Amino acid sequence: MSNTLKILLVDDHAVVRAGFRMLLSVRGNVEVIAEAERGERAIQLYCESKPDLVVMDLSMPGIGGLEAIRRIVARDANARILVYSIYHEQVYVRRALDAGAQGYITKNMAPNLLLPAIESIMQGKGYTEPGLLKPADEPSANAQYQALIDAFSPREFDIFRLLAQGLTVSKISIHLCLGNKTIANYATQIKKKLQVQTTTELAHIAVNLNILNQ
Repeated sequence: MSNTLKILLVDDHAVVRAGFRMLLSVRGNVEVIAEAERGERAIQLYCESKPDLVVMDLSMPGIGGLEAIRRIVARDANARILVYSIYHEQVYVRRALDAGAQGYITKNMAPNLLLPAIESIMQGKGYTEPGLLKPADEPSANAQYQALIDAFSPREFDIFRLLAQGLTVSKISIHLCLGNKTIANYATQIKKKLQVQTTTELAHIAVNLNILNQ
């Protein structure tokens, strides 16, 4: 592209943002015009700065990356969003793409794939890191649970994942900047939907579906 490509970079770790600025600097006509460390701020900056592309992490305090993607796309159906995440599991890739992202790469592969992914998305082709998505007709080992989890809202999914990781209600409350009672209500609702009684059962489901990092 002949014109400067304007990018909004979203990650809650300053050192990660600095590393990605270095990677992006290799392509001379790229400029990071704004940075955000939370999804809420990313939405605000998107509306203010009108970037050509958003490079978005998923795991952040507040509303998180998935909900931020959904809200940005709701405001601008033509928004171009590339997810870069530590999560390699298919469920994250699928949810990010369903939310409206055009691409998905993992952080460990980012040095090699960031620029090709950006080029592909800007050409309207989209980009998913090779090997992340299985064939659509491949059967799921836990199809019933998978279908229920796929129907979770972004907030429900985040809380489900954190509960499955063993975090307490109070720790999730701090991480997501929500009240303890709100988190507890979500936890009850999630268990009811999955028809389980304990967080141990939630963790078992998450492990079986490869939602937790191994």
